[in-house]
Amino acid sequence: MELVEIKNELDKMRNRINDFRGSLDLEAKTARIKELELQMTAPGFWDDQDKAQQIINEVNHLKEYVNSFSELETEHDNLVVSYELVKEENDQELFDELIEELQQLRKKLNDFELQILLSEPYDQNNAILELHPGAGGTESQDWGSMLLRMYQRWAEKKNFQVETIHYLAGDEAGIKSVTLLIKGHNAYGYLKAEKGVHRLVRISPFDSSGRRHTSFVSCDVTPEFNDDVDIEVKPEDIKIDTYRASGAGGQHVNTTDSAVRITHIPTNIIVTCQNERSQIKNRESAMKMLKSKLYQLEIEKQRQELAEIRGEQKEIGWGSQIRSYVFHPYSMVKDHRTNLEIGNTQSVMDGDIDPFIDAYLRQQVN
Repeated sequence: MELVEIKNELDKMRNRINDFRGSLDLEAKTARIKELELQMTAPGFWDDQDKAQQIINEVNHLKEYVNSFSELETEHDNLVVSYELVKEENDQELFDELIEELQQLRKKLNDFELQILLSEPYDQNNAILELHPGAGGTESQDWGSMLLRMYQRWAEKKNFQVETIHYLAGDEAGIKSVTLLIKGHNAYGYLKAEKGVHRLVRISPFDSSGRRHTSFVSCDVTPEFNDDVDIEVKPEDIKIDTYRASGAGGQHVNTTDSAVRITHIPTNIIVTCQNERSQIKNRESAMKMLKSKLYQLEIEKQRQELAEIRGEQKEIGWGSQIRSYVFHPYSMVKDHRTNLEIGNTQSVMDGDIDPFIDAYLRQQVN
C-alpha cells in the first residue's frame, strides 16, 4: 500500500466516523445516561430489582456506544499523526506499524457499524433458538446435533450464556428437537439472521453404501421478552401436559414429571421446558416462551401485511432453505440470501458464522 492510498483510506474512515456521529445522536444518549444515573442514586432504587437491573443494563449499553465511538475517533486521530510521521521520516518499521493499525481500525469500524445496524425493536434481547430436523430419520437428526454444536460454539465465542430449555434425543444419534436460551446483548439481533431451513449435503456416515444424502433442519429464532409483555393467554386456549424430563443420551434429569409442554390450541404453537427441577418453574418458563412466540407471531403478521401492501413476494416454506452446507463432492457453505460463500466448512461448523450474519444484516438496510 502506498502513502497516497493510506491517505485516501484515512479520509474514508473520517467520513464513516462522521456518518456514525450523525446516526448515533450522541447528545441524546449522553443526556439519557445522566438521567438514568440520577435514577440509580434515588432512595429505594433496588426495591424493584428487575427494574433496577433493566436501568443498569441500559446505562451500560449506552455507555458502550458512546465510549466505543470516542475510542474510534481517538484511534483515527492517532493514525493521522502516525501517517504524517511516516511521511516525514520514511521509516519502514513505522510504515509497517501504520499498516497494521490501519487494518485494526478498519475492523473496529466494521464491527461498530454492525452494532448500529442492530437497532430494531428487540434486537438487544436474549434469543430463543429452536432446531427441528426434517424428514430423514437419523441422518437429519445427526445434522441437527451438528447445528446445535455450531450455535453453542458461536455463543461461546461471543461470551454469551447458553441454557438448554428443552432437549429430545434422537433414536440412534443426534436430536429430535432442542430449544436453547442464548443470553447476551444483541443475541436476538444476531441470531435472527439464522432463522430458516439449513440444508446439508454429505456422504452419510450411517449409510454402509457410502451414498450421498441431503438433510434439512429448521431453525426458529424468537426474542425473549420480559414478563411485562402485554399478551393475553386464555386458560381455555391452552393445553398443559407434564412428563419426565430427559437429557442428552436419554438419561433422566429428574425422577418426577417436572417437564412441561404447553400447546396453544388456536395457533397450534407448542412450547416445552425441562431445564428446571420444579414443575412450577418449568411452567412459568414455558408460559414466558409461549408469550414470546405469540408476540413474535403478531410482529410477523404485521410485516407480512406490510409486504403485501408493498407488493413484495417472498417464498416461505420447507424448500426455501436459507443456507446450504456441502461436504461432498466439494466443500462449500453458501447463504442463498446474500450469495456469500465460504470454503472452510470446518471453520463454519466450529461456530465461525459471523460473516453470514454480517452480510445478512447489511443486506437488510441496503
